[in-house]
Formats: sequence, C-alpha cells, structure tokens
Amino acid sequence: MFEILALAKDLKTQLAHDQRPMLFERKTLALVFEKPSLRTRNSFEVAAIHLGGGSTFLTAQDAGLNGRESVSDVARVMSSYADTIAMRTFSQSLIEDFAANSSCPIINALSDMRHPCQALTDLLTMQEEFGELRGLSLVYVGDGNNVAASLAIASAMVGISLTIAAPEGYWLDQGLLDEIHHRYPAAELDQVGNASQAVSNADVVYTDVWASMGQESEASDRSKVFSSFQVNSELMSLAPDRCRFMHDLPARRGLEVTADVIDGPNSVVFQQAENRMHLAKALLAWLMSQS
Repeated sequence: MFEILALAKDLKTQLAHDQRPMLFERKTLALVFEKPSLRTRNSFEVAAIHLGGGSTFLTAQDAGLNGRESVSDVARVMSSYADTIAMRTFSQSLIEDFAANSSCPIINALSDMRHPCQALTDLLTMQEEFGELRGLSLVYVGDGNNVAASLAIASAMVGISLTIAAPEGYWLDQGLLDEIHHRYPAAELDQVGNASQAVSNADVVYTDVWASMGQESEASDRSKVFSSFQVNSELMSLAPDRCRFMHDLPARRGLEVTADVIDGPNSVVFQQAENRMHLAKALLAWLMSQS
C-alpha cells in the first residue's frame, strides 16, 4: 500500500511537470460496471491513457453478467483480452467470483461492501495535507457503508484513529471490526452516536451520502434518521481550525453536507476527487510491476 501511495505522489508531481511515464504502455484495462460512474470510470480511463495504454468499457449487460453467460466464462474470456480488469458492482461476491476465474488482476472499483480505491485516494489526500498519516484523527459522520468500511481497514493499516459517528443501527458491522482488530491489534476504532463530541479533536471530518445507489427507496426514511448528523458550519466550528473536510462524492448538498462546508476553505473534496486519477495511475503501474 505504501508503495502505491508513494508512486501516486511521484506520478502526480511528474504530471505537474507534463511528464507522463509509459508504465502501462500498450496495455489494456477493461472496465466492467453495473453502476453509473463519473469519477471511477473517468479516473481509470484517463489513467490508462496517461500511462500509454488504453481501456475498454462494458456494462454488466454488455459483458453478459445479466445471466446470459456464467460469471466464470465471462471472466475467462475477458481476462484473455485485458491486462487488468476494474469492476464496479453491487455485489462483492460477483467481484470475488470473477477474480477466482480470471487470469489477470481484478481491481475492486466499488462494491456494496468495499470501496478500496477510494480509501487509498483518501490516504493520499490526507498525506498531502498533513504529511504523516500515523496519529491522525479521522471522524466519519454518517452511514457505516462501503466507504466507511474501507476507511476503517485503511486507517488501521496506517495508524489513523477512526471514529464513526452515526445513529445506532447504522454502525459498521461488528464482524468487520473484530476482523480488523485481529489483524491490527493496535487499531483505534470507535463508534459513537453523537457527532458533536466526536469532532472536537478531528484532523479530518468525512461524510458520504446517507442513501447509496440501490437504497433509493430508503432515502426519505434515512434523511429523518440522519438529520442530526449533517456536516454543517455549526458542526465544523466544534472541530480544530486545522480540520479538513472530505467527501468521496457525489454529494447531496443540503442533506449530509451544506454548501458552505463543501465549498469552504477547509474542504479538500475536489483535491480528493482529482487524486482518484493519480491513485488509479499508481495502481495500474504497480500491478504491472508485479507481473
């Protein structure tokens, strides 16, 4: 992981000087998406081009993952064409089944359970803002979803203290926390039901949508449940001046975050979004270096 972060930093610096090393030259990235995407699709497609390669894009229906073919057959065929495959799906098990039958690396570009590329991007952004990751205090305000789960794993790996502030019933699964503590006994992970107290020593306040794709029918009920967990100027005023605001986007302005916060001086949201592309470049280059 630290190799990938270091490579992302280096590639971002090189790009700023109009240097684009051909670390994916004549290679092909295949993108297989069940969900629509702005940042994930574009960041990976641009990353492949910057590194001298190319990409193809298929919806799950295009790829035959709507039941037209077995997952194993699709995986075997697609991996014979591509050097690596990035998948954005509803089901984590679909990615795992695909990977079990693929002859090339599979990137989890998002599933219902995890969003690892986003978490790596978040570490890169925090590293840019604070230098050292170990010892930072990260407060995630909102639903204990796939983004929160990946942040929990990433934070434990690098020594960031993470607090999830959410209504009870929307916390991270205890099984995930037990697994994290087993792998990283020193991990500092906490879950609380009050956001105001949680942010008092935060270096970063992070939020995400209250209803993810596939949960649209729950949006109205979730808006009521999470109403006291909005990240607004009042909440941010309780955090230290150094505190940065992060959001993986897309944001529902006026719901989980107010416009004055997301557009405010402490927000690094669009730096974070740009970093998706730099991280994608690093990930593709690193995968090629392992082959």
